[in-house]
Amino acid sequence: MKYTTIIFDLDGTLLNTLADLAAATNYALAEHKLPQRTTDEVRLFVGNGIRKLIERAVPADTPAELQEEVFASFNRYYKQHYADSTSPYEGVPQLLQQLRAAGCRTAIVSNKADYGVQALAKQYFDGRLDAACGERAGIAKKPAPDMLLAIMRQLKAEPASTIYIGDSDTDLDTARNAGVPCIGACWGFRGRAFLEAHGAKLLAENAGDIWKLIK
Repeated sequence: MKYTTIIFDLDGTLLNTLADLAAATNYALAEHKLPQRTTDEVRLFVGNGIRKLIERAVPADTPAELQEEVFASFNRYYKQHYADSTSPYEGVPQLLQQLRAAGCRTAIVSNKADYGVQALAKQYFDGRLDAACGERAGIAKKPAPDMLLAIMRQLKAEPASTIYIGDSDTDLDTARNAGVPCIGACWGFRGRAFLEAHGAKLLAENAGDIWKLIK
């Protein structure tokens, strides 16, 4: 194997979480009598953590105090409904199994709140991951390299044998900042054209393509 440490983004890469993120966003907005957002709008809002999602979803003139209340409403709802409609993308569970069987270490690095990352990783990929890290206090979120580098240190991984996989410009920038290559997941929330426009050199149309690129 060319790469022996394979680190993934979560939302839009391993799991299609969009419907549940949109539902939680609109629940929080409705609770505070703010305009609803379409699923396609939410698709463009995600990728930089929940706080940034809410900041993008509320009207531009929303006071900071109200934004905090919407943020709290989102978290309260999402903690109970994080997997109502979420599912792995086709071929992802099998890919993780292949990687483990080949002796690779696998992990998640995501800007999703850590409570969501840990719950989803356990529910859908239990026993198929060596580590998982979401947004938490004390460590800079993506595109800063800190989370990715922390997981690499935890797994004793060298940059030359590590590759990161994600579906957004944030993921491309994170890998670049950490000094590791990145595979763009074309099935995710942004799509192939977006990834190419943001400098992606390696692209995968499906989970099987990732296996081929890693080998």
